[in-house]
Amino acid sequence: MTTKEKKRSILGPAGDRSFHLTNLILLSFFFLIVLYPIIYVVSSSFSSAYAVITNKVWLWPVSVTLDGYKACFKQSLLMTGYLNSMLYMIFGTLVNVVLLVLAGYPLSRRDLPGKGMFVLYFTFTMFFSGGMIPNYMLVKNLGLIDNRLAMIIPFAFSCYNMIIVRTYFNTNVPSELLEAAQIDGSNDLHFFFKIALPLAKPVIAVMVLFHGVGHWNGYMRALLYLNSSSKYTLQLVLRDILLLSNMSTEMMAQIEDSALEEMANAMQLIKYAVIVLGSLPVMILYPFVQKYFVKGMMIGSVKG
Repeated sequence: MTTKEKKRSILGPAGDRSFHLTNLILLSFFFLIVLYPIIYVVSSSFSSAYAVITNKVWLWPVSVTLDGYKACFKQSLLMTGYLNSMLYMIFGTLVNVVLLVLAGYPLSRRDLPGKGMFVLYFTFTMFFSGGMIPNYMLVKNLGLIDNRLAMIIPFAFSCYNMIIVRTYFNTNVPSELLEAAQIDGSNDLHFFFKIALPLAKPVIAVMVLFHGVGHWNGYMRALLYLNSSSKYTLQLVLRDILLLSNMSTEMMAQIEDSALEEMANAMQLIKYAVIVLGSLPVMILYPFVQKYFVKGMMIGSVKG
C-alpha cells in the first residue's frame, strides 16, 4: 500500500473528509468568536486608560501598564468581595457535594427500604417551585437576611444533580461489587468510603465544577439576601464599579474636570482588571477537574 493510499484509508471516503473539513471550519470559527472577547478583556486590563477609552485596543495591549491591577488591590471593598466570593464558593460547594453524595449513593442501592417513596419525594420538588418572592419570605422567616448562611443553606441541594450522581453510582458501582466486598467482610461504611467514593471521582469533579462556578457567579441571591457591603460578593462589587464607571464616563462628557476625568480613567482600568481577576478561580479550578470532566459528563450516554 502506497503512502497516498494509506493517507486516504485513514481519512476515509471523500464524504467523510468533507464532513470533517466542514466541522473543522465551523469549530474554528466558533472558537475565534469565543476567544476574541477574552483576548480583548485581558489586553484592555494591561493597557492604559486613554488607549481603552479611545478604542485603540483591538488585539494586543497598548501602552502596557499595571495600574488597573494596582488600583484593584488598593480597593478594600473589592478585596473583601473577592474573599467573600471565595468563602461562599468553597463552603457552598463542599455542602452541595456532600449532600449530593449522601443522597445519591443510598438511592442507588437496591436494598434501600422505601426507595420508591424517597425517589418520588425528591422528583416531586423538581416540578414545583415557589419562585422568587416565596423563597425570599422563607429566607426572611428563617432569619437569614443579611446573613452569610443565606448564600449556602437555601441552595444546598439540587435534585437534578442528585439524579446525575445516583445514575453514576448505578452505572459504575454495580451490586455485584458490593456483594463481593461483603463476602470479604466489608460493611456498608467501609464499602462506601473505600470503594464507592474513589470510583465516583469523575462525577464528584463535575459537581464541584458545576456548583463552584454557580457559587462564584451567583448574583441574584446576593442581591436579594445581602444588605451589608462587607458581605457582598465580587459580582455585586463589580456591578457597583461598572455603574460608577458608566456614570463617570457620562459626566465626563458633560463636565470638563481633571479630577473627574482621572476618576473615570481609573474606573476603566479597574473594570477590565476585575473581570480578569474574577475569572481566575474558575480557570484555576478547571485544570484539576478536566481529567474527570468528560467521563462525568457522559453519564448515561449511549456508546457507539
